[in-house]
Amino acid sequence: MNHHVTFGGKRVALAGHRCTEGEKAPSFTVIDSGLNVVHSDLFRDRIRIYSVFPSVDTPVCSMQNVRFNREASHLGEQVVVLALSVDLPFALRRFCAAEGLERIHAFSDYLDLDFGMKYGFVLEGLRLLSRGVVVVDRDDTVRYVEYVPEVTREPDYERALSVVRRLAGE
Repeated sequence: MNHHVTFGGKRVALAGHRCTEGEKAPSFTVIDSGLNVVHSDLFRDRIRIYSVFPSVDTPVCSMQNVRFNREASHLGEQVVVLALSVDLPFALRRFCAAEGLERIHAFSDYLDLDFGMKYGFVLEGLRLLSRGVVVVDRDDTVRYVEYVPEVTREPDYERALSVVRRLAGE
């Protein structure tokens, strides 16, 4: 099955495994702002929101991270937001500090594209991640996936958050 999005109106193929609701969430490794390898199992037993985006240096990506940071403050400690892009770890640290983002965990997938390939978010030919949201429950089951059809648009926050609230028992 072809897996595509548009980016500024141009059709772009997505590389990697297209993630679907109900499947076991693949484990992955990413890099934190201190250049340390972080394994996704670190967040096991929590509800996870994977907020996926191309680059913090664009307005829509900035809005997406600010929004999920704000929402995370209302979701409690049982929910964690992982912001994932191929931005360099230094850029992610700078951005989070400048925006005062303290409720999201920003990680870079620049080294191996491990997350991007396992979840099908790699924009072919660009070596960027597409935009989207994945929600994973405490049992490592994918409960929501959105590949935003046009990368320059924001994700459907309300749909993703309603799944998270249901999983959290709110």
